[in-house]
Amino acid sequence: MSRVPIRYGARPCSLVVCRGCCCGDPRKNPGTDHAAQLDRLRAAAAASGGKLAVRTSDCLGPCAQANIVVIQPSTEGRRRGGRAAWIGFSLDDDCLDDILAWTEAGGPGLAPPPATLALQMIDPPKN
Repeated sequence: MSRVPIRYGARPCSLVVCRGCCCGDPRKNPGTDHAAQLDRLRAAAAASGGKLAVRTSDCLGPCAQANIVVIQPSTEGRRRGGRAAWIGFSLDDDCLDDILAWTEAGGPGLAPPPATLALQMIDPPKN
């Protein structure tokens, strides 16, 4: 797997972590440390040297499949055909491991997702 250098002004692979009405709510998923998950993703972004960005969003829509993380391709990933991947049920460390492994490998358009993560992909809501 080849690494693609990040060009000046290029957008990195980014994670949009839903923290709306259901995602991140300990009443809906009481066995998940939502704050620790977000801290882990942010720490990975900080250690990535600009290859990964993390932000939060209000409700993204598919509440029945909370927690939602959207993996957006980098500029190069999008140029190569990558599209945003919506991951549902992002509730445990194994899922975060897969998300971080995929983004480390380049993310959508640059590397295939781990097989277990592919099983958690959901359709984005239709607006």
